[in-house]
Amino acid sequence: MSTRLYAGNISFKASEDDLKELFSQAGEVVSVKLIKDAATGRMRGFGFVEMSSEEEAQKAISMFNGKTFMDRNLVVNEAKPQERRERGQLREKGGFGRGRKR
Repeated sequence: MSTRLYAGNISFKASEDDLKELFSQAGEVVSVKLIKDAATGRMRGFGFVEMSSEEEAQKAISMFNGKTFMDRNLVVNEAKPQERRERGQLREKGGFGRGRKR
């Protein structure tokens, strides 16, 4: 069974292929997804790496958490399950039209 990892503090210059190449040193990488800002399309500095097994995921955490990659110290740990939001639900901070009256 595959295990999903959170990777944070990623250089804005890094690509999904760069991360796949790095994490493949710890084992088989199933997928890599870097998160982009929906409004601007710019990288947000974090993403998710799915490793093919729990053992490989733990190896990746021990190998890469705190490691310097592209001049940034990576943060790598097991990803937490995504919270479900109802359609149209705004985040606590921000949101469209917050505080504005039309």
